Amino acid sequence: MAIVQSIERAFIILEHLSKYPDGMQITKLATETKLSKSTVHRLLSTLIELQYVHQNVETERYHISYKTLYLTRNILNNSSLISIARPLLEKLAHEVNETVHLCTEENGEIVYIDKIESNQTIRMYSRIGSRAPMYCTGTGKVLLSGKDDTQLHKTIDKIQFIQRTENTILTSSDLVNEINKIRKNGYALDNIENEEGIRCIAAPIYDFSGKIIASFSISGPIHRITLQRIQEELIEKVLNTSSSISLQLGHAKVQ
Repeated sequence: MAIVQSIERAFIILEHLSKYPDGMQITKLATETKLSKSTVHRLLSTLIELQYVHQNVETERYHISYKTLYLTRNILNNSSLISIARPLLEKLAHEVNETVHLCTEENGEIVYIDKIESNQTIRMYSRIGSRAPMYCTGTGKVLLSGKDDTQLHKTIDKIQFIQRTENTILTSSDLVNEINKIRKNGYALDNIENEEGIRCIAAPIYDFSGKIIASFSISGPIHRITLQRIQEELIEKVLNTSSSISLQLGHAKVQ
């Protein structure tokens, strides 16, 4: 059976990049795949255009993109983060009967990598693989809170603040103040900041080193996700779930 060489090489690159979560520079990638640097550059350019690969402009490293989740959405349990988190997120969703999202960061945006739907008649419109801004979402602000101050300010400097509701944070200083509050409390709110009528509470997921690698949220309409319910019920539940998932990922204690 004939093999199309360019497709074969593109998959060699994708498979190789998948082994390096911190990314690879093009010279090392070319050496390890035994392809010429010009061939690797050409194929990477196409993969970037198709959004299956992205490049960190600061480190010049290439990373496999979360768009590959579209290809694997029916076998997402192969992801260790998703497979570990899902039973606990399902338990949380069942307890509160609201939609729960699992998110991570890519290219300065959040990416929804898993979703557990509620049994409510009014549900969240969202889908796995879709994206949203970091500055006006609970999960995004949690992920921002995990950056050190240098990384945080670099990320914030690149944000184009767009008013999505009357509550949307629109300045760098206000966002920094919000991040400092999240670091202190251990959770974040999207208090009708991204979508009219929707409120969310989000918490971090830590890896074995104490780094925030993902975040999850409880989301729903404001008549169900009230500020009183958040204080009386949901804060405790998201913090307990955060600790449980992080513990299974090797993080001994959430600080």
